[in-house]
Amino acid sequence: MPIDAHRWLMTAPGAPLQRQDFAAIPGPGEVVVAVAGCGVCHTDLGYFYDGVRTNQPLPLALGHEISGHVVAAGEGAAAWMGRAVIVPAVLPCGECDLCRRGLATICRAQKMPGNDIQGGFGSHIVVPARGLCPVDEARLAAAGLTLPQVSIVADALTTPYQAVRRAGVAPGDVAVVVGVGGVGGYCVQVARAFGAEVVAIDVDARKLDAIVADGGAALGLNAREHDAKALKKAVADFAKQRGLRATEWKIFECSGSAAGQTTAFNLLVHGATLSVVGFTMDKVEVRLSNLMAFDARALGNWGCPPEFYPAALDLVLDGKVLLAPFVETHPLAEINAVFHAVHQREITRRAVMVP
Repeated sequence: MPIDAHRWLMTAPGAPLQRQDFAAIPGPGEVVVAVAGCGVCHTDLGYFYDGVRTNQPLPLALGHEISGHVVAAGEGAAAWMGRAVIVPAVLPCGECDLCRRGLATICRAQKMPGNDIQGGFGSHIVVPARGLCPVDEARLAAAGLTLPQVSIVADALTTPYQAVRRAGVAPGDVAVVVGVGGVGGYCVQVARAFGAEVVAIDVDARKLDAIVADGGAALGLNAREHDAKALKKAVADFAKQRGLRATEWKIFECSGSAAGQTTAFNLLVHGATLSVVGFTMDKVEVRLSNLMAFDARALGNWGCPPEFYPAALDLVLDGKVLLAPFVETHPLAEINAVFHAVHQREITRRAVMVP
């Protein structure tokens, strides 16, 4: 039976999002999720303000950080009925050669809500059941969290989780996170949970203060107050004072800005790993030969395979990664005002839209 639903559509870059009613109907292997919360991501703002093209033509509902309850199921998906879930930000097909070889993040048939299919800024969303992450609501309540709050696990947490995991972060490592907004702030926490001593770099003193006070960063450095050489020396001094290695730093570029990418590249040391997590349309000029000279490596990071979502969620439910201090909820009907406030940096915590 169709479910009466609504969503907020982007019709053109910069144009106010428009509410549209629709009937939510699951096909075979699909479910309808009643949205509990959907986070506002830097990627959404890129589509809306910067003209980054979505794969599905407009009009399109944005939003890919989604949690909720399954309220309808198509053929083959009945086992999900009534369950609390997080919808992965990238849904691989699970059947192609790439998926079978453990390369789901580059699956050519993957579906991203708010890019390839209708997204989560609405009352309901229709998504494939494959890869959904179940949420134990008893553990959620015991952790003092709500289902809307954990929507941001899909991307804001799992993307840096995948980056930290792939970089091989381990106890005794120096991890440097450039840009400690939504994704970067959680990258700090995940790297710390993996055992690293973490240095946070940003241009926003408020974000640095917050991530040092509540997010597990051992040192915060304001890039406005240090040139490239001074930043690198400050990290090296920190490592020396803590008895940590001067080599093999794990560097995570999470700002999604040209300046941040340049800063991250300039931090390369021997054996370093540079993980590019943030996205920008801007170009940067770097000397790639530094990778050769330092015997370093650079990794791109696109999403996180669904099979790693439960482990990332466990970090939250076990109290190793904090969500509540860095998340705030807003009524979905205020989405246009919230987009503007996030874009203007009037909201610095992760905004979650609640229908």
